[in-house]
Amino acid sequence: MNDYMIFTDSACDISPALLEEWGVGYINLTFTFEGEDREYINTDLTSQEFYDRMRQGASPKTAAINADTFMRAFEPMLQGGKDILYVGLSSGLSTTVNSAHMAVQELKEQYPERKILIVDTLGASAAGGLMTYLAVAKKKEGMSLEENAAYIESLTPHHCIWFTVDDLEYLKRGGRVSPLVAFAGGVLGIKPVLRIDDEGHLVKVTTARGRKKAIEMLADQYAELSYAEKNTPIFISHAQCEEDARRLAELLKERHGVEVTLITEIGPVIGSHAGPGTLAIFFLGQHR
Repeated sequence: MNDYMIFTDSACDISPALLEEWGVGYINLTFTFEGEDREYINTDLTSQEFYDRMRQGASPKTAAINADTFMRAFEPMLQGGKDILYVGLSSGLSTTVNSAHMAVQELKEQYPERKILIVDTLGASAAGGLMTYLAVAKKKEGMSLEENAAYIESLTPHHCIWFTVDDLEYLKRGGRVSPLVAFAGGVLGIKPVLRIDDEGHLVKVTTARGRKKAIEMLADQYAELSYAEKNTPIFISHAQCEEDARRLAELLKERHGVEVTLITEIGPVIGSHAGPGTLAIFFLGQHR
């Protein structure tokens, strides 16, 4: 069996320590704050520091990984005789996967005997984390590089990615909702419920009156879309709202008899677009 290493990127919102435990390499996306020259990565600020700055009006901007960064990360593995499986951020939200393809084309010329396969998860945050988790499990079972890549790709149409945000202001800044909708939502306590669609784009599905109802709607989506056997992993991610994440996990257990596999925190790269108070659920279902 070919020896290979799994890579992902920091948009997967799995902590570096846990990725290391899984034996997964990762590449950092970066962000800046408007008016500053400094470039940051997720671990440069604590979540509290980052989201406090957002609450105080700071506007973070993210940047995709460029091809050179991929080349520098992948090349030592290739030199060591390992192939690579990269599980990446949705091409519907970022050009990061495109940069990976550009890097692979050049690396293939230098290392024609090595293989680099790329899986576009068509998801963000712990969507990438869940796909990486599943790839690691299959690698441990002895699945080959090619088999594993095909397996993860086969799951993308079934990867359910649903979330809600606490404040429409941050989606307004990113152009996801109009200023009028954001203002009305703030006055009326309206919370949008959104998902990532089959093309990896963010779409608003419905709204809830209040945070409690929005959390219940996330649990309802699991009940509606999940497989009948309900034995596949479930990830939850949150942006400084751990209590809400725990409540969602409790609802899933109380109403549907399932245990959440992992609760993780949304880092600055994804949090730049959604803001503090974002809560998301990731699972495999009949369709997205």
